[in-house]
Amino acid sequence: MDKIRNFSIIAHIDHGKSTLADRMLELTGTIAKRDMREQVLDSMELERERGITIKMQPVRMKYGEYILNLIDTPGHIDFSYEVSRALGAVEGSILLVDATQGVQAQTLTTLGMAEVAQLKIIPVISKIDSPLARVAEVKEEISKLLHIDSNEVLLVSGKTGEGVLNLLDEIIKRVPPPSSSHDSPQFPEERPRGIPLGLSSGGFRSLVFDFQYSNHRGVIVFVRVFSGSVKSGDKLRFKVADKEFQSLEVGVFTPEEKKVSELVSGEIGYIVTGIKEPGIASVGDTITASTDGSPALAGYAKPFPVVWASIYPENQDHFTALKQALSRLRLSDSAFSFEEESSSVLGRGFRAGFLGMLHLEIITERLRREFNLPLVITLPSITYRIVYKNGSEGQVYTPSFFPEDHLVSSVWEPWVKATVIVPPAFISPVVQLLYEFEAELGETENFGEARASLSFEMPLRELMRGFFDKLKSATSGFGSISYSLAGERLADVTRLDILIADEVVPAFAKVISRRQVETESESDVDKLAAALPRQMFTLKIQAKALGRIIASRTLSGMKKDVTQHMYGGDITRKMKLREKQKKGKKKMRERGKVNISQDVFLKMIRRG
Repeated sequence: MDKIRNFSIIAHIDHGKSTLADRMLELTGTIAKRDMREQVLDSMELERERGITIKMQPVRMKYGEYILNLIDTPGHIDFSYEVSRALGAVEGSILLVDATQGVQAQTLTTLGMAEVAQLKIIPVISKIDSPLARVAEVKEEISKLLHIDSNEVLLVSGKTGEGVLNLLDEIIKRVPPPSSSHDSPQFPEERPRGIPLGLSSGGFRSLVFDFQYSNHRGVIVFVRVFSGSVKSGDKLRFKVADKEFQSLEVGVFTPEEKKVSELVSGEIGYIVTGIKEPGIASVGDTITASTDGSPALAGYAKPFPVVWASIYPENQDHFTALKQALSRLRLSDSAFSFEEESSSVLGRGFRAGFLGMLHLEIITERLRREFNLPLVITLPSITYRIVYKNGSEGQVYTPSFFPEDHLVSSVWEPWVKATVIVPPAFISPVVQLLYEFEAELGETENFGEARASLSFEMPLRELMRGFFDKLKSATSGFGSISYSLAGERLADVTRLDILIADEVVPAFAKVISRRQVETESESDVDKLAAALPRQMFTLKIQAKALGRIIASRTLSGMKKDVTQHMYGGDITRKMKLREKQKKGKKKMRERGKVNISQDVFLKMIRRG
């Protein structure tokens, strides 16, 4: 165990985690030069296409006589839950900061998580080869942030490999080896399942930090072994699920799965369970020998969905296929949840919960690509707690189910506590933006010469209303944000319905602030009028809220000259034909249905 080092790389999005991991794999000879490609650990097609990490990925490297277990983590705020789980399986973390951008909001968030988990932090500045690198300034920012000497900050370039070998040596020096009495990490702000342990009793015990599903081998769990050892053929038990199984194979990640004879205390690897039932394996469960009577290790708190959206198949014949696809995705993404629901207009579908807007986008994109399913996705929303005038209470996840104003006594909505980091020159436009999005500004502080941090609280509803895009525009791309949920507050909101041809479209319903009713109504009808193709009849598009029509647009129908084949003759012949056409158009308007394509839904969901 003295020769094992377990560590992760944490950073803000796009600060070079995956590139640094690539160089480590190359320099340790884990992957041959001929097999090297960019983002080796990003195996998903979407990750490679977007240049972001979505799923954390473990890998084992051999460096001299040492075994280095690295977990590459996502940087986007939506996937911070993945980061918290990765930190539970390691003793140290590389805090990576981009030399061109400096400390960003998500840097502070991930650093806070690593400190709570009591990990050894190694500060590293990346992209030092860039002509825009501000190495001295960023060094000062990090040393102030961590209260350390600037000489302790390491410099690397993931692109050229400069400083990476020195970093590997420093990992061996600074990160402590796993200890036999090491307990699973504690997160004070999340009281997890299980009982924290004292000294290990020596029997096999491991913490599940991730898992995936294979059609042939069932659930494959990713574990950090805290005590004892495990071999193929051992009888094991999931402590929380209380399910016994026999280990079919144990192995390590190189980064492909590589079978080994046994996994011992301190190691990170996988166990093939052979279990094909959903709902048994869960992140944070403890796997022990089947006869072990000791309590479970402290696991991870269950992630709570922040954003909700309904997913319907375009064709109801695909409902079962969609259900199977969602179940499969749930097996590889424990933060994603769904339940069945039905709509009078869209038929049967599912209400799904996500950790954020990017998480929603990734899941729906995977459904289309991996399962080839044409879908209708409603506008994303959040959860509201409604207190009715008759004294009852209820939770509303779907805007179309939000009650009429006259039935409601009060509405409670989630708020977030957020931090924005910007250059001082952009403080004024950001403060203006915060007012527009109903935020309450807290402390403002400067750290380093070119960084200011603004703390504020705002409704989660407003954060979803395109705040990220507006922040990037207002700060010329320099602003960064991190946030966490901060309880509930009273909300002054109402439901906005969109009517097409006098019929309410539930998928377009949304809950908005009363002060935004006029603006949102005008914006939505304009956007829909531009997105909807012309119909055979004249079409009305209306926005209704507060018991009245707020905005309306008319989309003229397609016309054909029914008299074009006629030459000369009495004018009354032409008039009769036009009258007949008019009656036909009126009948169409009364009975006609508007088929709204998936493209129109997507255009309405996307801001701007």
